[in-house]
Amino acid sequence: MSEAANELLRIESLSAGYAQPVLRPLSLQLGVGEILGVVGPNGCGKSTLLAALTGSARLFSGQIVKRAGLRLSLQQQQPPIIDGLPFNAAELIALTGATAQGLPPWLAARLGERLDQLSGGQLQFLYLWACLQAPADVVLLDEPTNNLDPEGVAFLEGVLQRRASEGAGLLVVSHDARFIDAVCTRTMRLQ
Repeated sequence: MSEAANELLRIESLSAGYAQPVLRPLSLQLGVGEILGVVGPNGCGKSTLLAALTGSARLFSGQIVKRAGLRLSLQQQQPPIIDGLPFNAAELIALTGATAQGLPPWLAARLGERLDQLSGGQLQFLYLWACLQAPADVVLLDEPTNNLDPEGVAFLEGVLQRRASEGAGLLVVSHDARFIDAVCTRTMRLQ
């Protein structure tokens, strides 16, 4: 496959933020089957990069070039708060179009429980599962190991590698250096 055919998205000299730029000019490419880790100190623009890709941040300069018809899936650093909503885990999965098939046993056993009864790690993994099961060409993950125990992180590594082998491109923002080293095919450091 040629490099152009392999490319899902390309960023050229992008500066993005909100009232002011947060992300300094950045260029990158993400290809089919690639897991790109983005690391750097707090406040350097990692989450802003993901927001720019989804249209939630203001672009000050540069451009984002996406393959025609590209579908994105995003798991934010702080999943939505769901206190008081009468949904259970199985209903959330169904609402997102995901399936419970392949869910880790420690979470599959809790599918009938209300979301507000799940632990932070269980809820985080449930949202990750829904995001990763979405019919997306590019999956954007912001601090995906937050609240996960070592068993959850190990399971997540396998799920990410499977999605990449199926042809998705993944952009993973994380402070978890061990996780990034274990799962990413390439790493980019922001300053």
